[in-house]
Amino acid sequence: MCVASYEILMQMFTVPQFIDAEDKIIGALTVRQFIISLAGFIFIAIAYKIFDLGLFILVAILCFIVFGALAFVKINGRPFHYFLLNFIQTSKKPRLRVWNHKNSLKDLAKDEDDQGEALQETANKKIVSRKDLPKPRLNELSLIVDTKGVYKGGDEEAPEIISKK
Repeated sequence: MCVASYEILMQMFTVPQFIDAEDKIIGALTVRQFIISLAGFIFIAIAYKIFDLGLFILVAILCFIVFGALAFVKINGRPFHYFLLNFIQTSKKPRLRVWNHKNSLKDLAKDEDDQGEALQETANKKIVSRKDLPKPRLNELSLIVDTKGVYKGGDEEAPEIISKK
């Protein structure tokens, strides 16, 4: 009964397909293309009223190119304005970090003189290496990690570890 009712429900509701395709309103124009084209033609009409003929032709050609690209050009299957937004964001904050390999020891010496005692203190700190820890402490730390924190360490007896095979 459960399978049959599921099949009936599936027949009642249609699953939408091609949800990324835009709706066409006038011929092959989508809503977005129509609005961008309308804005471009309004801008050209305003330019016709304001400028003389020579300047109007220049402005009209530029507007036609810009608004035409915004409305109809696609890059990698996405509208051109997404490309422009991504380009502006990438130009503001580039994600590529470049190592400045031109720094020399002389530059580091100058930095050391500028920063003074701060570098001396960090150089004088004792770095704890793996060799400095006693063997029982290493065993205890590895037991804490292996038991995912169940074993807390210290005076407690170590719980027996059961390995899954």
